[in-house]
Amino acid sequence: MPSAYLLPIKTAVIVFPLLALLLFVPAAVVTYRRHGVMTSWRTLSFYSFLFYSLTAFFMTVVPLPGPSVDVCAKYPKVAHPQLVPGNTFADIWKEAEGQVTLSALVIHNPAVLETLLNLLLLLPLGVYLRFHFRLNFLAAAAIGLGTSLFFEFTQLSGLWGVYECPYRLFDVDDLIANTGGAMIGWAIAGPLTRWLPTLDNIDDAALARRPVPLGRRFLALLIDLCALPFVMLFTTLLCVVVFDSSSWLLGMVLAVALWFVLLPWWLGGTPGKKLLLLKVVGPDGKRPELWRLVLRAAVLAIPLLPIPVITGMAVLATAAALFRVMGAGLDRLSEVPGLALDLISGDHVVVLLVAAAMFGLVCLLPVVFFIALWRNPEHHGLHERFSGVSNVALPHKRARTPQPASDTSTGTGTGTASDTSADTDTSADTDTSADTDTSTDADAGADSYTDKTTANER
Repeated sequence: MPSAYLLPIKTAVIVFPLLALLLFVPAAVVTYRRHGVMTSWRTLSFYSFLFYSLTAFFMTVVPLPGPSVDVCAKYPKVAHPQLVPGNTFADIWKEAEGQVTLSALVIHNPAVLETLLNLLLLLPLGVYLRFHFRLNFLAAAAIGLGTSLFFEFTQLSGLWGVYECPYRLFDVDDLIANTGGAMIGWAIAGPLTRWLPTLDNIDDAALARRPVPLGRRFLALLIDLCALPFVMLFTTLLCVVVFDSSSWLLGMVLAVALWFVLLPWWLGGTPGKKLLLLKVVGPDGKRPELWRLVLRAAVLAIPLLPIPVITGMAVLATAAALFRVMGAGLDRLSEVPGLALDLISGDHVVVLLVAAAMFGLVCLLPVVFFIALWRNPEHHGLHERFSGVSNVALPHKRARTPQPASDTSTGTGTGTASDTSADTDTSADTDTSADTDTSTDADAGADSYTDKTTANER
């Protein structure tokens, strides 16, 4: 493969990890809200689509002209768009140099290769639109045309104004080839969707086994822990202003009580749980008593709260040390290594070892906590077992959206699926209750999900 085609792929490989990390939380939130679970197959499908999208985009813009290149002078032939459909055939004849042979017209013809690559560029897009996003033919064709227009206008505008002039040609034949590739990809995905289980069926099977996925709970906790420091900052400043500077600890306790006790008691969950469509309930499946939420927050704070506190203290201590050094003058920076050596020698070694051991213990606590939660048959942590407060899943978007069944479906498939889909979501109580009838309802809801999806596929 020529280096001109390898460079965009290498660029996508470099950019993909950063973009995947940035999009992980938003993508996971959308997936859990829409489907209720984030299975490995759906995750693989999404991130492979993300990598393909990056590669397709870089194929249209990379390699970039260097900063010293006068784009307008070097690429005058692409300054104006090519708007004549079928001009590709003239290019093929021109590259063949008048030779009417299979080799000259097809096999070794650069214009044919370029057209074939333009056809293949959006072919995977059509496959993804049908298999992952479940779109029809017209929608796939429209999205293929829109994507191709985006690529062509990116080239025509000189990467949206980064360059004064375009360095690649806007060609209407590229639009035709790209859109045709997307439509062909949609058609090819037809047998694929019949041979492979649909992502919805895989999701429903996972929800039948575990109505409240562990990853959904972890993501809600992660969102809460990311927002908690800002709440702590506000409540600490408020307590310091209202009372005195020694009341900063009261502000931190107030933030934890507000976020993990009062809001769940009032709203049914923390903001993170509300975002992930989760709800906390007591042993009776109703709103938990206030004392249970207090106990739950206290047990949960033991392994988790010291991490942001100690990390914040370490950051503040480091910043204070840097300001002290900067205040003493930049000419004394050479003394820092010597001061550091003095700190780790003599009487300070014992203090440093004790501090390192305490920090390691604090970091080990959440690891032990999550391992115990994972190994529990019902994935209940100590905070849930002691307090009796657990999570149930609210209906996700796909469960709330009625999907019509075909005439060949069995019985009254639509009504049954709509009723039992809610049962499946509300049957998350089985994660915290030993009621076997509720578990049976969850299985029945999962079966109805499968019947409904299969009927739609037929």
